[in-house]
Amino acid sequence: MRQTSTAAGPLAGHDPSAGPVGAATGWWLRLGQHGLLVVLAAVCAGRALADGTHPLAELLGLAVFIGWYTVGVPLARRGARGTTWFVVLALLWVGLVLVSPENVWLAFPIWLLAGHLLPLVPAVLISLAVYGVVVAEPVRQLGTTSFAAVIGPLIGMVVALGVAKAQQALVRDGVERQQLIASLYAAQEETTALSDELARVQRAEGATSERTRLSRDIHDGIAQGFSSILLLARAALAEEDRDRLREILTHVEDGAAAGLEESRRVVGALAPADLDEGSLPGALRRVTDRFAEESGVAARVVVAGMLAPVPTTAEVTLLRCVQGALANVRTHAGATEVVVSLEATADAVRVDVVDDGRGFDAAAWWAASPGSPGSPREGGYGLRATRARLHEVGGGLAIESAPGEGTAVSAWIPLPHRTPGRTGT
Repeated sequence: MRQTSTAAGPLAGHDPSAGPVGAATGWWLRLGQHGLLVVLAAVCAGRALADGTHPLAELLGLAVFIGWYTVGVPLARRGARGTTWFVVLALLWVGLVLVSPENVWLAFPIWLLAGHLLPLVPAVLISLAVYGVVVAEPVRQLGTTSFAAVIGPLIGMVVALGVAKAQQALVRDGVERQQLIASLYAAQEETTALSDELARVQRAEGATSERTRLSRDIHDGIAQGFSSILLLARAALAEEDRDRLREILTHVEDGAAAGLEESRRVVGALAPADLDEGSLPGALRRVTDRFAEESGVAARVVVAGMLAPVPTTAEVTLLRCVQGALANVRTHAGATEVVVSLEATADAVRVDVVDDGRGFDAAAWWAASPGSPGSPREGGYGLRATRARLHEVGGGLAIESAPGEGTAVSAWIPLPHRTPGRTGT
């Protein structure tokens, strides 16, 4: 027969401060049940002795009954199953009733124990059997009974079972509440650990993103400046005309100064220096003019229509793209003319860099770089960084070229939707 934990019953020997199971309310209830048994045993002994019951039989029977009841406390404390113990206690009580009918008063603790130690159905059945003994005893002794002798024990049985089950529910709720609190603490600790891990990952991602940004800025700005200085220096070594040599050295000095300023701005995470003194068209003209002066390639900027204000992020991205494209023209194209075109629509801003240089097989380049931007099979770092930079802001990069037919590099970035009637972003 399955049974409930004896820790919920009056036999549990827990400390009142040991948690919900030993909470003050439950402890006092158990103490009251122990005290009730002792008081009832004393009442039974007094009434039985006053009724002429043999003292030795009564006192010895009560001593055995109380001693066996006391044995249940350490059994319950060790978690031992108490069904057998309870059955023996009930049989001892029946023996006491045979010694004296006054011992029926101990039926109330028996009903309490049945409610604590047994499931509801077995507890009710055992309690009805005990009730039958209580009701039958007056008939056995006197040959008759009364209404009070039948209804009184019935009420006592129902109250005892109700009290026992209510106390079980109280203890069970306390245990569940303690488990819930423990789970909440565990969840809080897990949430804290996850938050720490998330913060660590975000810091790592932020560091990676910042390193990527710096590498792109260095490549598109500072490295291209060094490339220009290197080409000018090589031209100076082969130049014999002192006036032309002085002009080249002036360009070298200007390029070095611009590179120094750009490096300071990259470190400070600021926009390119060419954007400080005007809008995107002005910055493109300054970059293109400087390219023309340093490379000797004819270069011009064409702006189609009125350009509305463009977000700073888009301006920086497009300017970097033009800088990278012009650096590729200087290094690889062998062009005589470059045209930089800037055009804005209601949805996007677009910049094209077209040269008349030697070109290359763009189809082969596209075929060699499948997949997402940044694939290791893509072209050089400049084109890879340009595509990745554009993709980060929702834009794209297109290249049209063929050997001997020049190259057209087109970059575009979508613009936020504007409210009608407003020109700002």
